[in-house]
Order: sequence, then structure tokens, then C-alpha cells
Amino acid sequence: MAELATIARPYAEALFKTSGGRADPDLVLAWLGEMSMFASDEQLLSLAANPKVTDSQLVDLIKGLFKKELPLEAQNFLRLIIEQSRLEALPEIFHQFKVLRNALKGSQDATVESAFDIDPQTLNEISALLEKRFARKLNLTVELNSELIGGIRVVVGDEVLDTSVKARLEQMKVELME
Repeated sequence: MAELATIARPYAEALFKTSGGRADPDLVLAWLGEMSMFASDEQLLSLAANPKVTDSQLVDLIKGLFKKELPLEAQNFLRLIIEQSRLEALPEIFHQFKVLRNALKGSQDATVESAFDIDPQTLNEISALLEKRFARKLNLTVELNSELIGGIRVVVGDEVLDTSVKARLEQMKVELME
């Protein structure tokens, strides 16, 4: 979806620049993440495409979905996105904003897939090892994946470190077939 990324980039960069002086990027990331989640809903996108639904009705609907009142900056951004018919780009805007925020903090998102739950102490140890291995601060997210059988699989950007039992078994299968 290069086209969606191209559409989203200017919005993410503009929001990042304007939020830098007035708001904590983490606070912006929170409301932007919620907006992004709502904008991923097929029913909401279908409603947004309905010509009988006005922009202000859609803005009011989405504002009503939030648990807390949206800051003025968030309301203005939402209104702009809807007026420009860019609601479907919100998840990508969120992703690109997150990348900019991480670059500012000198960190990167990482996903740790595991077949079993990882206790907090073990996760801290894994985090320290991975930060040393990838030479940067990592924001870890843990996902359960029973197909791994055991071990972990780590995805940092476009880099993958796979120490799972499944990967080892597949490697052994390839070696035996040769």
C-alpha cells in the first residue's frame, strides 16, 4: 500500500511538527491510536462513504466513541481528516507518527512472538539482550503464537531473529532433504 503511505506521510509529519511544541507526542499517539482503531472498522468506513452522512455527523460520531473528551487539537485533526476524505488513511498516519515519535526518542518498536506467556522478569532480561543485539532501545510487544512450539521470534522493523523450535525443525528438515 505505497499509495496509502504516500497519502499518510504529510499528515503524520504535520501532526508531529505541530504537536512537538504544544503536546507530548505520547499523548497525541494515544488519541491518534484510538482514532486509528475506529477508522479500521468496516462499518464506520461504510458509513463515512454514505453521501447522506455529513462530515460533522461523522466527526460527532467518532468523538462520541472516545471515553474521554478529545483535546481541541485532536478534534481539529479529526475534522480535517474527514473533510479531506482521508479516514481510511488514519491507521497509516498513526503508524508513521509512531515511527517519528520513536526516532525522536531513539527507539524502535519490536514484536516478540512466543508460544507461552513470558513473565515480566524474563521479558526484562530478553529486552536487555535484544537491545544489545539490535543496538537500540526497543519498545516490546508480546504476542502469543502457539505454532512456534517453543522459543521466541523477534521482529524489529524488517529484521527477524527466529530462535523458535519451529524454525529449528524447519532448518533440520531442509538439511535432511539435501
